[in-house]
Amino acid sequence: MAHAYTPGLKVTEGMTIEKERRLPLEGEVLVETGATVQAEDVVAKADLPGNVQLLNVANLLSVPAEEITEYMLKPVGETIVKDEIIATTKGLFGLFKSQARSPIDGTIEAVSDVTGQVILREPPIPVEVKAYTDGMVTEIAPNEGVTVVTYGSYIQGIFGVGGETIGNLTVAVSSPNDELAAEHILPEHRDDILVGGSLVTTGAIQKAIQQGVKGIIAGGIDDADLREFLGYELGVAITGSEEIGITLVITEGFGSIAMAEHTFTLLKAREGRKTSINGATQIRAGVVRPEILIPITPETSEVSSDATGNAGEGILEIGSSVRIIREPYFGKLGRVTELPVELQDLETEAQVRVLRVELEDGQQTILPRANVEAIEA
Repeated sequence: MAHAYTPGLKVTEGMTIEKERRLPLEGEVLVETGATVQAEDVVAKADLPGNVQLLNVANLLSVPAEEITEYMLKPVGETIVKDEIIATTKGLFGLFKSQARSPIDGTIEAVSDVTGQVILREPPIPVEVKAYTDGMVTEIAPNEGVTVVTYGSYIQGIFGVGGETIGNLTVAVSSPNDELAAEHILPEHRDDILVGGSLVTTGAIQKAIQQGVKGIIAGGIDDADLREFLGYELGVAITGSEEIGITLVITEGFGSIAMAEHTFTLLKAREGRKTSINGATQIRAGVVRPEILIPITPETSEVSSDATGNAGEGILEIGSSVRIIREPYFGKLGRVTELPVELQDLETEAQVRVLRVELEDGQQTILPRANVEAIEA
């Protein structure tokens, strides 16, 4: 049977998932191989060195730079607090003293008798890495982190903003065609991850933040609403580091696009379960997809898979489910009915490989293979 390869999104009811949890610098791993962990558990930690500040003590005391060590009250390495006197002159008969006070809490890192400056370092910044998902630690990288393995449902989105978050899954609409509006957001949704349908509005996002919702999953979002919400135009850099008080995962695209029936049905079946989501997205080289991860027991799933972790390339065959990612059918779902081997001419006079797709409404169309992505179910 003819087949081809294309970038694919995973929408999988049950699979084995590996997640590497790594520190940005060397630190301490807090768990052992074989340990069972919860998503909220800290598995590794480190201290990021605090920021450095320079204090020109020679100028403050009006003394030569080479003499400042004589006037220091605190040695190198000593802990200091904000506004504490760290250097002083003797004054005249004990009067008219000049003093230098610390502008920060921290430590004295160095004293220079060449520049007359004292280097102060702010307290270290603690960095913690959580397990992100319930599972088992299968591998440890000493001083760096761990690998956590779990079994669960795994869904990749098209676009997202906001970082990793964890909450119970709640479906807030009745169908994949319904818009998630502000009136759907209720006080009892605090700390939940909400599932919408075709569109999430700015009003709904803002109310969700007010109500303490952890995340929103929806089919689409208007790009103007996203720009208004963020306060700036997103570029091509990776998302996920935004501090916006919520994480968004968009499964279909920009505009009002009904969530794929299979995706909505799967999320509905997992309602009430602890869910981990991450909005990090990168669409250039080294593609990063936003994701939804719902740990389950293998018995809960009707479909099992030995696949692991991250989506790579999907195999296109006759009957494969695809999503169209270019106009004029952007966002539509369909099924591959033919994979011609011969190159075909486009209006641009380029020659490309194509495929025939039957859309959900029964319409048939021929598209370049680069205009679709596989939906791995």
